[in-house]
Amino acid sequence: MDSDLTAPLHAVSVTGIVLRDDGCLLAIKRMDDGTWVPPGGMLELGEGLERGVVREVLEETGVTVHPLRLTGVYKNISRRTVSIAFLCHVVEGEPHVSDEASDVRWMTPREAHAVMPPLRALRVSDALDANGPFVRSY
Repeated sequence: MDSDLTAPLHAVSVTGIVLRDDGCLLAIKRMDDGTWVPPGGMLELGEGLERGVVREVLEETGVTVHPLRLTGVYKNISRRTVSIAFLCHVVEGEPHVSDEASDVRWMTPREAHAVMPPLRALRVSDALDANGPFVRSY
C-alpha cells in the first residue's frame, strides 16, 4: 500500500482572535520562532473546532474565551494546512506566558498589524470585518 494514502492530506488548526471590550486583541510571541500571532494551534483528534480554539487560547495564554463567530478559513497550500479562525470574547483569566508563548500582550489592531506577519494580520482584519467569514488560499 502506498504510504501517501495513509498519511493525513491536511492538518487542521484553529486561531482565536480574542477581542477585549476596549477593542484590544490578544497576541502571543511564539516561543519557537519569535513571531507575534493570534493564539491558536492544531486540533486534537476527535476535537471540535470551537472546543479546540478554547483549549488552544487557554493553553497558550491562560485566558478562557467563548467563540462568538467564524471569521475565516485559510488554506496554506504549500504546508497543507487549513486554519479556522474565530472571533472570541474573554470569559475570564489574566494573560501569562506559557510553554508556547514567551510573551503575551493586549494590542490595538494597529499594533497587531505592525508586528504580525502579513498573513496573520489578515486574520485579525478579517475578524474585525463584519462582511465575513472569509475564505482564503495562499
